[in-house]
Amino acid sequence: MFEKIVSLVNNIVWSPALVALLIFAGVYFSIRTGFVQVRRFKLLIRSLFAKKASDSDGGSSKKGISSFEAFCVALSGRVGTGNIVGVATAIALGGPGAVFWMWLIAFFGASTAFVESTLAQMYKFHHRKNFRGGPYSYIEHGMKLKWLGIAFAIATIVANGALLPTVQANGVSSALGNAFGVSPLVSGLGLALLLALVIIGGVKGIARVASIVTPFMALAYIILSLVIIALHIDQVPAVLGTIVTSAFGIRPIAGGILGSTIMMGVKRGIFSNEAGQGGGAIVSASADVPHPARQGFAQAFSVYVDTLLVCTATALMILCSGTFNILDAKTGEMLVSNAPDLGNNYVGYTQAAVDSALHGIGSQFVGIVLVFFVFTTIMAYYFYVESAIVYLFHRSKRATKLGENITVWCSRLVLLGATVFGALRETDTIWQMGDIGVGLMAWINVVALLFLCPKAIAALRDYERRLKAGEKDPVFHPSEFGIDSSTWDEEKNIEP
Repeated sequence: MFEKIVSLVNNIVWSPALVALLIFAGVYFSIRTGFVQVRRFKLLIRSLFAKKASDSDGGSSKKGISSFEAFCVALSGRVGTGNIVGVATAIALGGPGAVFWMWLIAFFGASTAFVESTLAQMYKFHHRKNFRGGPYSYIEHGMKLKWLGIAFAIATIVANGALLPTVQANGVSSALGNAFGVSPLVSGLGLALLLALVIIGGVKGIARVASIVTPFMALAYIILSLVIIALHIDQVPAVLGTIVTSAFGIRPIAGGILGSTIMMGVKRGIFSNEAGQGGGAIVSASADVPHPARQGFAQAFSVYVDTLLVCTATALMILCSGTFNILDAKTGEMLVSNAPDLGNNYVGYTQAAVDSALHGIGSQFVGIVLVFFVFTTIMAYYFYVESAIVYLFHRSKRATKLGENITVWCSRLVLLGATVFGALRETDTIWQMGDIGVGLMAWINVVALLFLCPKAIAALRDYERRLKAGEKDPVFHPSEFGIDSSTWDEEKNIEP
């Protein structure tokens, strides 16, 4: 019964309308920004290392987190199970062509990430020596729809506190089971214990851990992927050709599953890079940068790193090694059986690909890497949940610090419980739960972005105009855009 309910809700949330909306939004934002993700590529990289605004004006450096820390926290939310297991599920249920649609959603999604992150900076608020904000803030203050802002905050808490952690934990559970024979219960409890030790450190602790672990683990994984791809370099041209032709149903098998190809490519692309989901925007609001466009550039780049680098590396490893099967998404029937012994053991596709080069230890390596990926991803999920709770209490006149703290602690317990639950459940059902979480957030956020896009474009034009006029590091002035800047400068304390 539980599986049927999850499947029904997933089919409603992830209708073809959501796929069309996500693609349309990405194309629309790319055109409106003049393809900023390509045109300003150098700025995308330079913005990662922008000075904090409070450092530039002589203020306290404790105010907010740096652009690079925000980039790392957002990247930790993006680089996770989706890059190892998610890519494998996309190939298994959508064929090689799904990878093309992941690329497409990442390319256009970079502009979506720019718009949402810029808006998050424009409508951020100050809370206990940190900046906070995200889609709920720009929905309430930009669109003047308080109820929709509250709805997004609730969706964020449900998705990132209860649904998405299950997917991450399930990936770790499967990988460690394949590699070391660890039971799902032990994997779930062990991961929950590690998370419990870190999340009590708060926002600053998360930023510090993510800024150290995320770049290292992503770089190590990409280097290994390049080595494996190099061993199959003669197959790369043919694999790339298969990805492109399968994306449009040109090959016989691809034509029969074209709908699943597009759906899985978009689903797994959004699950992995979060462009349009709103998570990156929540982190972006916490950054202390001189101009909102700077954070927009940084988050657009993180989408490239996640999908065009890490996901592509996984996809090429699996496809070049031939360690995958293609299944009918509805019936589970095996349509292509390159590795029949793996069945629908999705993480096993990646582990077998790595094992083809690192004989005997490849599976173990992927298991260990996935632990790091998932660890930092769930930390980012907690960041999103805590920020949404802060928003709900910040805007309430009757809120108390005690109530806020109790709610935060409850959310921690739910997240840790979801981690253990996900490790124990069946993989396909868990992925559908994760898709529901992503879809709920994306529906609200993308519609809001389409309405508020002109404000983000205005910020971009302001930044570019001032750069052209010779300003080295333009500073944003909220009042010039009709935005009340009091929430930027003063902390709104709730009653003790």
